[in-house]
Amino acid sequence: MAELSQLTQLKLLINLSRIDGEVAERERNYINTIGQANGISEKEIGPLYDQNHEIIIPEKLTADQKFQYLFSLVQLMKIDERLYKDEIQYCAKVSSKLGYGPGALFDFILHVKATSSMISDEGETLKKLIAKHLL
Repeated sequence: MAELSQLTQLKLLINLSRIDGEVAERERNYINTIGQANGISEKEIGPLYDQNHEIIIPEKLTADQKFQYLFSLVQLMKIDERLYKDEIQYCAKVSSKLGYGPGALFDFILHVKATSSMISDEGETLKKLIAKHLL
């Protein structure tokens, strides 16, 4: 069974993907890929798409884990190349619960690409930029 923080991250991503009323195939593939990379099978993930999930942030997340939570949310939000107000509001709420100040989400939106992972230099630069927003 998956670690609590990994399941929690998937539930946050699923909530975001459901905001517009349907989970697009690209969104589902993105979420399933993250789940599989963390040892969670599609069979375990499938039923989660039919549920609303509370915004729960595990205690004692490291700065890297918080970064990954918000990074994956912003990347998922940008996957369809459109930013919707409700999605931004949801990400802002999660960002705040992760302990980030208001500027963090803006920096993520400006720097995170929708389609690919960042090369390590870009990722490290963004981590440093975002770290200043942790309260």
